[in-house]
Amino acid sequence: MAAVLPAAHAAPVKQSAHWTDRIAHIALLVVALMLVAFLALPLLTILLQAVQGKQEEFVGLTNFIEYAKTPSLLNSLWNSVWVSAVVTIVAVPLAFGFAYALTRSLMPFKPLFRGITLIPLLAPSLLSAISLIYWFGNQGVFKGWMTAFGWTEIYGAPGIVIAECFAVFPHALMILVTALSLSDARLYEAADAMGTTAARKFFTITLPGAKYGLISAALVTFTLVITDFGIPKVIGGSFNVLATDVFKLVIGQQDFSKGAVVAILLLAPAIITFAVDGYVSRRQTAMLTARAVPYRPKPAPKYDAAMTLYCSLIAFLVLAMLGMAIFASFASFWPYNLSPSLRHYALGLVDAEVSVAFVNSLKMAAGTAVFGTALVFCGAYLLEKTKGMDGLRGIVKLLAMLPMAVPGLVLGLGYIFFFNEPKNPLNGLYHTVTLLTLCTIVHFYTTGHLTAVTALKALDGEFEAVSASLKVPFFKTFWRVTLPICTPALVDIARYFFINAMTTISAVVFLYSPETKVASIAILNLDEAGEIGAAAAMAVLIGAASAVATLIFMTLGWWVNRRTQAWRSTDR
Repeated sequence: MAAVLPAAHAAPVKQSAHWTDRIAHIALLVVALMLVAFLALPLLTILLQAVQGKQEEFVGLTNFIEYAKTPSLLNSLWNSVWVSAVVTIVAVPLAFGFAYALTRSLMPFKPLFRGITLIPLLAPSLLSAISLIYWFGNQGVFKGWMTAFGWTEIYGAPGIVIAECFAVFPHALMILVTALSLSDARLYEAADAMGTTAARKFFTITLPGAKYGLISAALVTFTLVITDFGIPKVIGGSFNVLATDVFKLVIGQQDFSKGAVVAILLLAPAIITFAVDGYVSRRQTAMLTARAVPYRPKPAPKYDAAMTLYCSLIAFLVLAMLGMAIFASFASFWPYNLSPSLRHYALGLVDAEVSVAFVNSLKMAAGTAVFGTALVFCGAYLLEKTKGMDGLRGIVKLLAMLPMAVPGLVLGLGYIFFFNEPKNPLNGLYHTVTLLTLCTIVHFYTTGHLTAVTALKALDGEFEAVSASLKVPFFKTFWRVTLPICTPALVDIARYFFINAMTTISAVVFLYSPETKVASIAILNLDEAGEIGAAAAMAVLIGAASAVATLIFMTLGWWVNRRTQAWRSTDR
């Protein structure tokens, strides 16, 4: 009798779990269909386009062979590789020195220096290219300095390298700060006890401990540069790279097959970077132990002064790049009349009708923040906190990580091939703000997903187990328990989506129409029209909007912490 009673009591729980699991499975299927329709199928279309001829017949590797026989295209490939390598060699050591100063010294004003380095993230990458033109261009302030370095002009490889260093610096810095923050102080204490010199400690403890961070930073930097479109488009001149080749082949020559070939070439380094970065990240985690002691820098006046001077120099260069763009945006007529005026802002917002594009950018960014955060968090919750459908679960996990390995330019090209097909039932989305929003969500999906997963893994699985035993549906637990606890992570994800949606170029450069043009694309058009002052003004406006949005999200985060995270406080 005792053996029968538990089974009788267990039956209702099993029935309750059954219908709630069905809801979870349907929701997970919806997430999977979204990722398949807006990620997997567009990428598959690129692969199909690369092996098709102009009449959509199968031609195998013919397009790849023709590409290899085109000297100009091969030259662009070489240009992309060596420029990306040079930027990596320059930017990563500079970022490492800055990260070392932030984590291994007691220099003053650390939050200020850290905040200044985040400025490039708030504006489109091409702001640095526009600023360089005002500094070193044909009518630049320091045009005469170019000859001292053996360069005849800033346009081309020199400008791309300098501007990319500015654009990728904060990305490398974030990785390296994390890597250097994970050091074990016990190793340094043992070295001090043995009388080890500072130089020897650096080469035997610091560098080996941060090597995986250095590798990740180098790979991310290389990938960001080789896939960037805005900077080469503005300051590249006649110096062709793969990213600009894709644009010329698809938009200029309507050669979709060769454009698909170049897109696959751009996809290759990103996939390799993704695989290697995943490997080194796992190795880095394996090096940590539960007994590790956080490193605390000790006072060293001369060393701290040197670090302060170094960081001040880097911060000055960042501010000089931003400051020149702001100054030029207010200059009446460069370089003859530098008196301040709103002429360029009026030209951009009114005459060039960028105000409409700016509103479209705000709509797209807001939609990306709201719907992207909802999709990412719900998808992560369904993967981490529900059971069943293991085959579908594996597919969703793979698709959730895939966007990290897909450059925006490649994703945008896939959207052209897929959504511009008249037979596609989703063809009605083409050239709409909705599609721009969906493309942006997919482009930045992985980082938001990883943030959500990290927050969800911090919650004990007993919440769901207890809910199931009490016959409480999982969605009630999600709404009443999980969501309030994870609200700070939601705010961070929304901020990440909003800022990147405001500044993205490559992901949407193929998808807009005159009515749905966004502000970052309008900057490119102004630059092409020779209105570089108006382009600078619009880039500054995007940076200002991103800064204001950041402050709003920070305020929202503070309010959310007070309302939902009071239980974390130790005060009574």
